Amino acid sequence: MPRSLSSPSFLLLLGATALGFGGYALLLPVVPLWVARGGSGAFGAGLTTGVLMAVTVGTQLLVPALLRRAGHRAVLVIGSLLLGLPTPLLALSAELAPVLAVSAVRGIGFGMATVAGSALVAELVEPSAHGRASARYGYAVGVPQLALLPAGVAVVDLTGFAGVFLAAGIAPVAGALVVAFVRGPHRGRLAARRPASAPPSRSARPSRSARLAGHPRAPRHRLPAAPVLAMLACSTAQGGVITFAPLAVPGAPAAVPTALFATALGALLGRGFAGARADRSGRPGALLPAGTLIAGAGMAGVLAAPLSAVLLVAGAAAVGIGFGVVQNDALVALFAAAGPLHYGQASAAWNIAFDAGTGLGATGLGAIAEPFGYLAAFGTAAAVLLGVTPLVRRRSG
Repeated sequence: MPRSLSSPSFLLLLGATALGFGGYALLLPVVPLWVARGGSGAFGAGLTTGVLMAVTVGTQLLVPALLRRAGHRAVLVIGSLLLGLPTPLLALSAELAPVLAVSAVRGIGFGMATVAGSALVAELVEPSAHGRASARYGYAVGVPQLALLPAGVAVVDLTGFAGVFLAAGIAPVAGALVVAFVRGPHRGRLAARRPASAPPSRSARPSRSARLAGHPRAPRHRLPAAPVLAMLACSTAQGGVITFAPLAVPGAPAAVPTALFATALGALLGRGFAGARADRSGRPGALLPAGTLIAGAGMAGVLAAPLSAVLLVAGAAAVGIGFGVVQNDALVALFAAAGPLHYGQASAAWNIAFDAGTGLGATGLGAIAEPFGYLAAFGTAAAVLLGVTPLVRRRSG
């Protein structure tokens, strides 16, 4: 095991990430439920996640420049604070407008924290271990979702919304305190590093375009399209499941938390498998078509949610597994293509695809569900995943 995988700074980063994403995951299914109970319909419920993700993506476009000027730790601390401090204000009103205002501020913080956090993964760990490091970062992101996506809805019924909002605000603030102890490499040493390409296997020599993309001075358009496309499609599907499963199957109080748990667990398993495979094979991006195909099959199972709780859980688990594979393989592929001087750019591209898809899954699928029902929304997501699979295979081949 490379020493850097167990370095104190990397472990602290994982702890801070778990706290920040804990606050995020706790509210992801709860805020739509909050405004729905306040009188908003399916579109209003989805809009809360959509605004959060839209502001997140807009912020992420600016974060690479912030990282160069302020440094990773400062951006991560400020982002964590903005994610957590406004959250208790949600308890003041279930009206759509004030909830959207708080969601927008939280989106700024989430955008800063996500890009700075995943860029630090590439800086704190050597390129030959990026697959495993990204998987462990995925565990820090995924374990809170595993516990808190289903717990959020369940705890609301026991303690009310106010307690959930308070807990979701405290966690990212605690994460900001942990970040103060993270130490990264000096910028001079970072610039002197070789490009972050994973070591190729003897039988898998990278293409000329991949080698050019890994050059430190490569232009921005050299980042490959396949990882971003796969991330966007999978994130849209999972965003729809997380946002609308509690609304689509209101009469199944046990099945919905189980399905949310299953999709989070599936993502952890998928990331772990993909991380180890990427480091062994030296071919990041090769698993993207399999990931989108698995997620598409899972959404086909989710289609039967109103008819079968078992198919809902199985489908949600498959969506999580496929998305987990895509998350890890896409991040490592983008790091390899960008090189050390552009880790921030690669992190931004990955996070933008992740969060834009989550927002699209909430607002876009919500716009379909409002007039046509949840089956039409879930079916659209399944069709998109199956449709992009051959495109991802061709572009990653």
